[in-house]
Amino acid sequence: MNTYIVLLRGVNVSGKNKLPMKDLRIVLEKLNYSNVSTYIQSGNILLQSNESKEEVINKVHNAIKTEFNFDIPVIIRTPEEWKKTIDNYPFSTENDKIVAFSFLDSPVSQNEIEVKGINEDKYQISNGIVYLYCPSGFGKTKLTNNTIEKKLKVNATTRNLKTTLKLWELSKELN
Repeated sequence: MNTYIVLLRGVNVSGKNKLPMKDLRIVLEKLNYSNVSTYIQSGNILLQSNESKEEVINKVHNAIKTEFNFDIPVIIRTPEEWKKTIDNYPFSTENDKIVAFSFLDSPVSQNEIEVKGINEDKYQISNGIVYLYCPSGFGKTKLTNNTIEKKLKVNATTRNLKTTLKLWELSKELN
């Protein structure tokens, strides 16, 4: 049985795409996924399945579209991929409030994007991840999901360090 960390883009943000996690868990359990759990209200799901990543992405996306009428991106990683993401973070993690990871729905060949006015903020693109280090704060940074998606022509969803580490811990409990 494969363990997956599934991320939804743009749910329960600023009153948009309200998706109760309890209802989502019920829908996913009806799809015969095992050990379905969610973490906080921002579209973080852990589940187990014998299906491939692509099958899970398609089934979760279609179920959310059918049951909740939201057409939102679904991004998935295995615990091994998740751990590599954490281990490969290229900047200081001393201040966890300025550390984040933008998970992309597909790898990109670009190493840089042109973003004006990022000041002290830094990023690195690698293996379907944009590593973010934003001393200006995530409320002020120009390195947003929308910017990353527009520049790289992919779907992206961002998680801060605390959430990323917690999802790793929760995924280990399933294995």
